[in-house]
Amino acid sequence: MGTYAKSWLSFEQQADLLINKRGLVADRDNLIKHLADIGYYRLSGYWYIFKRQPRGAKDGTQDERFIEGTSFDQIWHLYIFDRQFRLVVFDAIERVEVYFRTQLAYELARETGTFGFLDANNLPRLKQGEYDRFIARCKDELRRSREPFALHFKEAYGDEHELPPYWILVNLMDFGTMIRLFNGAPAEIRKKLANDLGVSSRVLESWLVTINTVRNICAHHGRLWNRGIGTRPIIPKRSKHPEWHEPFSVRSDNMFGILIILSYLLEHIAPETSWRERLFKLLDRLSASELRRMGFTKGWQECPLWKEYAHNIKDAKE
Repeated sequence: MGTYAKSWLSFEQQADLLINKRGLVADRDNLIKHLADIGYYRLSGYWYIFKRQPRGAKDGTQDERFIEGTSFDQIWHLYIFDRQFRLVVFDAIERVEVYFRTQLAYELARETGTFGFLDANNLPRLKQGEYDRFIARCKDELRRSREPFALHFKEAYGDEHELPPYWILVNLMDFGTMIRLFNGAPAEIRKKLANDLGVSSRVLESWLVTINTVRNICAHHGRLWNRGIGTRPIIPKRSKHPEWHEPFSVRSDNMFGILIILSYLLEHIAPETSWRERLFKLLDRLSASELRRMGFTKGWQECPLWKEYAHNIKDAKE
């Protein structure tokens, strides 16, 4: 492991480095302003695709200079798109998350009781250590919460109950803890929730894990538009779900696949939503090459899962 050797640079020095040494076309004063507002490091996530690749390099190696003619306007265009894109994606995730919290609490309370989680046997897929950590996490969430419903519960019932009923508990826990609760639930409940959405419980679990990863990226204002997500969701099998494979095969290693998953879930959860229209209106700002970096490869409009919504983006973009 090496020693970090980069020195602190003023915003003016950062701008001069980008313009004079690395060849970025930019108005210096405007560039300084954006560096001060957003930061060199955050912006660098949007300009790395404009870096030069040394002749003969096949491993994606880049040097520090920009491709000749690269302007800051190109980088800023992607940054602004990504900021708006995160908001649209987060809107879909919020709807999925609220729905899932509601359904999970409803089914668990109906089948195992209002405080069914207090009996480890009601969460049979959690090992004892996992169960103990889950309960400890729930207690910590209740202790730290300043939500009015949590404060009311502690004041009114805290002398009798360490934890609230399922329908309050699921609204205190973070998304990751909720996934742990789903993972621990009886097989019948997991299957019921998944069947309601037209997929297997294994597929649904993988989707929730990926959605949680994307949610965290959005919440921390990270780059999303062309990002590879480390937790790859499972695509339903061709034999049972041919629409995921023909005539366009959905992959799980890019944003296109994740958008398809969110669109599919919203079709079941909120079929009246205008989310896709807002999404496509935003996507229409991107060039063909920018769309390809998100996984929108040739023929994507023919994917049956959202073909009827994609007619506004023309084939000319491919």
